[in-house]
Amino acid sequence: MLANFLGKSKPINFIILLSVFICLFLFTTLPIYLGQNFQFKLVFEVAGLIALFLFLFFFYNFVVTKNNLTFDNSYAFFVFTVLLAFFLPLINNSKTLIIILLHILFLRKIYSLKSPKKILQKLFDSGFWLSILFILEPFTAMFAILIYAGIFVHQKPIINRLIAPLIGFACPLIIYFTYCFWQDQLYVFTNLFYFNSFKSLLLYSKNNFNWIIVLIIILSVISIIMKSPKTLSVNNSFKKSWLLLLLNFTISLFFALLIPNKNGSEMLFLLFPASVICANGIELIKNNIIKNVVLSVLILGLVFFLFLL
Repeated sequence: MLANFLGKSKPINFIILLSVFICLFLFTTLPIYLGQNFQFKLVFEVAGLIALFLFLFFFYNFVVTKNNLTFDNSYAFFVFTVLLAFFLPLINNSKTLIIILLHILFLRKIYSLKSPKKILQKLFDSGFWLSILFILEPFTAMFAILIYAGIFVHQKPIINRLIAPLIGFACPLIIYFTYCFWQDQLYVFTNLFYFNSFKSLLLYSKNNFNWIIVLIIILSVISIIMKSPKTLSVNNSFKKSWLLLLLNFTISLFFALLIPNKNGSEMLFLLFPASVICANGIELIKNNIIKNVVLSVLILGLVFFLFLL
């Protein structure tokens, strides 16, 4: 039944999945706010978080469908929704959501490089969004690799295309430097470039996110093994996008491993490439019974995590 429901990309699928997610968000978030004295400020906070989720889902769906990263189905959106719901206990604050939304906007420019239209503008914008991400979380600078990989994979690496992301990256930094200088807080700006030492490659031994991370990695690796042989044997635009997805997944994984202050939210950077990769793996399953089992396992895992732990 799930396979049939998600087998086509329809607006009703988007609406239903989004509605279910918002209900889960309210279920996990409202107890936190109900424990406080009622204030209209709390209502606006919850409404603001829901608005950020709406933007996040909209741009995720836009990137996937606009760049044909999957076939005409809703598997990627379903997997993304379920995986994001696993992290609901960690994303009840606006800063985390804004960072993930900015990351999706950054990825939107990268995957759109397959189209020859407005290349310089896309590259400038990719550097611009990455710069804002860098100001909020300096370790995101490693995603610059994805920009230049996109240039080499989809376009010819001529000099103006190589420089455009650097100019875009510099613009927010110049504005931020000016602000810090004006406020006599230059140390805030310079601290962006002092990376903490890599304390550990271990993940989250003190919480329950280990098995979720293992699940994401296992499903992604299985999907990569299933999809890659056929995809890499054909020279088309999807092959290039698939290579970027694999690189995106690898960088996101290293980002989560290397960032010094781990709380689980850094794994959210994995959700875009992992959900698209998993969706491509699910598409290859011919038997609807097996598809339904895989999709049901994801739902049951979510229910177990949110309601029983």
